[in-house]
Amino acid sequence: MTTPLIPLRRQRDYRLLWSARAVSETGSEVARLAVPLTAAVALDASPMQMGVLAAASTFPFLLVGLPSGAMADRVARRRPVMVACELVAGLAALSVPLAWLAGMLTIPWLITVAFAIGLCTVVFRTFNMPHLATVVAEPQRTAALAGFQSVYSIAQMGGPGLAGLLVALLTAPVAVVVNAVSFLVSAVCLRGIRTPENGTTAKGRGLGREVGEGLRVLMNHGVLRALCVTGMIVNVLGAAEMALYVLFAVNVLGLPAPLVGVAAIGFGVGGLIGAAIAARLAGRFGENRVLLGSVLFCPLGFAATAAASGPIWLVCCQIAIAEVITGAAIVCYSVCAGSVTMREAPAGLLGRVNATTSFATQGVMALGGVLGGVLGQVFGLRPALWICAAGSLLCIVSLWLSPIRRGARPAAAEDSPNAVPPPLSDPAASHT
Repeated sequence: MTTPLIPLRRQRDYRLLWSARAVSETGSEVARLAVPLTAAVALDASPMQMGVLAAASTFPFLLVGLPSGAMADRVARRRPVMVACELVAGLAALSVPLAWLAGMLTIPWLITVAFAIGLCTVVFRTFNMPHLATVVAEPQRTAALAGFQSVYSIAQMGGPGLAGLLVALLTAPVAVVVNAVSFLVSAVCLRGIRTPENGTTAKGRGLGREVGEGLRVLMNHGVLRALCVTGMIVNVLGAAEMALYVLFAVNVLGLPAPLVGVAAIGFGVGGLIGAAIAARLAGRFGENRVLLGSVLFCPLGFAATAAASGPIWLVCCQIAIAEVITGAAIVCYSVCAGSVTMREAPAGLLGRVNATTSFATQGVMALGGVLGGVLGQVFGLRPALWICAAGSLLCIVSLWLSPIRRGARPAAAEDSPNAVPPPLSDPAASHT
């Protein structure tokens, strides 16, 4: 007889983990708007400089993404590393308003800060996945991931509006102080978690060999590989769009600072809807079918932004409605992709598989930021956004031609004791 699981909302450590992400993500959403506004308005950045700034926060995924995964599988206690990451990131963010008040803030300073915070983000996320596996029981992990997605969505809803208000009241550089405080509060919440960390650790057999194991698993596993390739496509184009969006919204669409975040607000509303329905959809249709259905909506947000025109109220409606739909779909995708990754990754390799996936899907965002800057400089802002919209169709092709489609069975079939699980290695095979 199995012991009934305590609901997540009644688990103290999960609430602390959830709270840490809630406050940290809200601060990050404020900075996501305040930092590029600082560069564009206060420091008069060019499209190329905006591209480099966007790339700086994701380049660390390419630099340390793979070795951090091996280290996450080696250590027995991952929580202290996560706390240290939040503290360092908080101090880096705090330097922005201090440098501005001292008259020392420059584009290179912003790029350096973005890089430092990005470095902490890489390590934090790599350690967070195996840490989550020690805090939450396996049957509750899909619901836990949906809970985290609700955090991101709420932050995207409230963060831009808060950022616009703070920018109006305090100026963009000073608004970044909210991000600094949020990192520090998150560190305090993480410090309060009591669950013993008894996760599986890998023996040190050489960093290169351990990194190679994670790469081989991802390359040889058809399902994991398909999720990774799809995530790479979405993220490289999303980063390219984000590098141009602030300039496009301010200079082409004529949106005032408080309304520049309308896309993020719409995406946040949709994401909250997606977080509420993701686990139910996965339970009814199976995670593979949810993945296949949700990816069909990926191009919508890109196209709506590129096509936006007219009076301010119409532009805001166009972008917001499209982003609500896209946000719901993307969050459903992310929840199911995360659950599938935790289920499919071999024991003792979750940290490396997660880090390798992040290395690929987040690392390309550095290239995407530069790509967006180049496209905007060469073709202009709106044509560059249309190129991103056209390229986003590739994510549908990537997922629908993968083993995920061949293995898309109803949830009842997937849960059946006679069901055949997907193979660890699929030689015929070709994602937040």
